[in-house]
Amino acid sequence: MPMHFFFSDKVVLLFDFWDVRSPGGMVLSVVVIMLLSVLYEGIKVYKVKLIQKRMPAVVSSLSQENLGEPEGASVNTFVGMETSSLNKRLSWHLAETLLHMVQVVLGYLVMLAVMSYNTWIFLGAIVGSATGYFVAYPLLRLRAS
Repeated sequence: MPMHFFFSDKVVLLFDFWDVRSPGGMVLSVVVIMLLSVLYEGIKVYKVKLIQKRMPAVVSSLSQENLGEPEGASVNTFVGMETSSLNKRLSWHLAETLLHMVQVVLGYLVMLAVMSYNTWIFLGAIVGSATGYFVAYPLLRLRAS
């Protein structure tokens, strides 16, 4: 396997069964790598949006914990609120962790595909990443507070 970039329509990508031997196969492979790169950028944005969505809930639950038991509430009600808040935070954290795992796997798959040193695959990864950034990041609007 060459250790320099080359233009060719013949390459093995990631797995033995992904053996590209024709121009049509290369076009399809480049499109798949582009889509993986777009998806990677989309997941990055979605993770940030999840964190933004969660922040008001975290701040609110922290302020409730700092204020102590609400006036007129029984101890059992307060414990129930605390457990509910903990469960909610845990489920958010689990969702973020799963998204992070998917993002890492996609990132490594794209990186390993680029390491085939095929210039077409490299260009597909770059164009996919740029397209994903161009499409996904305008959807990320930070709240002006």
